[in-house]
Amino acid sequence: MKKLNKPKFGVPKNDMPKAAISKTGTPKIGLPKMGLPKIGMRMIKSGIAVFLCYLVYLLRGRQGAVFYSQLAVLWCIQPYVETSLKKALQRTIGTLTGAFFGLLVILINFYVLQNNPRYDLLQYAMISLMIIPIIYTTVLLRKQDASYFSCVVFLSIVVIHIEDGNPFFFVWSRVSDTMIGIVIGMLVNAFHLPHKKRRDLLFISGLDDTLLFTGDHLSAYSKVELNQMIHDGAHITIATMRTPASLIESMQEVHLKLPVIAMDGAVLYDISRKQYLKVYTISYEKTCRTVDFIRAQGFQCFINVILEDMLVIYHQDFQNPAEQEIHDSLYASPYRNYLYRDLPEGLSSVYLMVIDRTERILALAQELEQNGLKQSLRIISYPSTDFDGYSYLKIYNKNASKENMIHYLQASLNCTQTITFGSVDGKYNYTIHKNDPDLVVKQIKKLYEVPLLSFPPKRKLRL
Repeated sequence: MKKLNKPKFGVPKNDMPKAAISKTGTPKIGLPKMGLPKIGMRMIKSGIAVFLCYLVYLLRGRQGAVFYSQLAVLWCIQPYVETSLKKALQRTIGTLTGAFFGLLVILINFYVLQNNPRYDLLQYAMISLMIIPIIYTTVLLRKQDASYFSCVVFLSIVVIHIEDGNPFFFVWSRVSDTMIGIVIGMLVNAFHLPHKKRRDLLFISGLDDTLLFTGDHLSAYSKVELNQMIHDGAHITIATMRTPASLIESMQEVHLKLPVIAMDGAVLYDISRKQYLKVYTISYEKTCRTVDFIRAQGFQCFINVILEDMLVIYHQDFQNPAEQEIHDSLYASPYRNYLYRDLPEGLSSVYLMVIDRTERILALAQELEQNGLKQSLRIISYPSTDFDGYSYLKIYNKNASKENMIHYLQASLNCTQTITFGSVDGKYNYTIHKNDPDLVVKQIKKLYEVPLLSFPPKRKLRL
C-alpha cells in the first residue's frame, strides 16, 4: 500500500462523501484563484489613527512629540477590543512608571548632583541601578508585561533629555503624548459603522474544504472575525463528519459558544463543557449483529462509543496497515481512548467504522444492503484521502444526520432562520468552490452585519 501521508483524525478531509456531490442550482461562491492578501481593517485603522495624531498635534499648536502619540496608537490598534484595552493599560502603566522614576532621577541630578560633570559616573550608575526598582514596581503591580515600556520611557527621559534646558517639561510631554495616542487608538479601534446585527440567524458551516483549505487550522483573519462576531452575539457553529476531538484540535483558537454538530450529525457536542448534549446511537443488540456480520466477511471494525462524555473506540486485531496507522497516530490523543476488546454488554455505539481496499469496501456495502441492514441503519462509504486505494465505510443510526441535528439546534435557540455553508452542491445555502479559507467568514459577516440603510426584510431561507 502506498501512503500519501499520515491520516489526520481518521476521517476524510472532505466534510461529505465525494459520491454525494451533485450539480444543482445552489449559490456558488467563486472559482479557484490565486492572489495577494487583501488589505485588512487593522491596517486601514492604523493609517487613520496615525493621521489623527497629526491632526491633534496641529490643534495643540505643534506642541509635544507626535512620534510618541503615534507609537502608542499603533500599539493599541489590535484585532479585538478586549486586547486593545489590555494593551492600552499596559502602555499606560509602563509610561507612568517610567516617567515617575525618570522624574526622580532628574530631581536627584538637579538638586543633589547639580548637573556636575564630575559626577557623570555616579549618574550612570544611578540610572542603571534604577532599572531594578522599575521592573520590581511592575511586578508589585502584577503588570510584568509593562516592564519593557517602563524601562523605555525611563531611559528616553534620563539618557536623551536629562541635559535639556527643561527636562521636567519633557517628562510631562512624554506622558501627555502617550496618553493622547492611547485615547486615539482606543477610539479608532472601537469604531464601527452603524449596523443591525442579525441575531435571529443561525450560521452553520462545514469544516474541510469550507472553512479549512490549507493545512488544518483557520487563517488569522477567519479566527479574528469569527471571535469578534461570536463575542458580539452571532449564532455560529460547525457541522462536520469529524469527531469532536478532531474538530477541537482544528478550532481551538475559536471561542465557539454554541454546541457543534459532529460525527456527520450523530452527536451534538458542547466544547466548553466537554459534554455530549444529544446523541443518536445504535442499540447494543443491533451493534452486535452488525459487527458480527462485518467480521464474518473478514473485516475488522472500529466501534465508537460515548462513555461518560468520553469517546471510547473498541477494536480487535487489525487486518491492514491503514487500520494500524490510524490507531498508532491517534492512540496518544487525550480526546480518544482505544481499547483492544469486544464491546461491553449493554453499551450502544455511536457509529461503526471500517477501512479497507476500495473494492472490498464496495463489496461489503453491497453485502450489508442485501442483508437488509441498510433499511434500519445509515450506511455511507467514500474514498480515503490519506491512503491511496483505500475507502471508509461508516454506519450510523438511521436518524443520525446533519439536517436532523440542525433542526434540533435551531429549535433550541429559537432562531428564525438557518444559513448553511458547505462544499457539496445541493445541500447548503452557500456552496463553496473557491480555494479561499476566508470566504465563508466574509459571507457570514456580510449577512450578520447589515448596514442600517439596507436592512432586508426577514424571509425564510431553505436548507
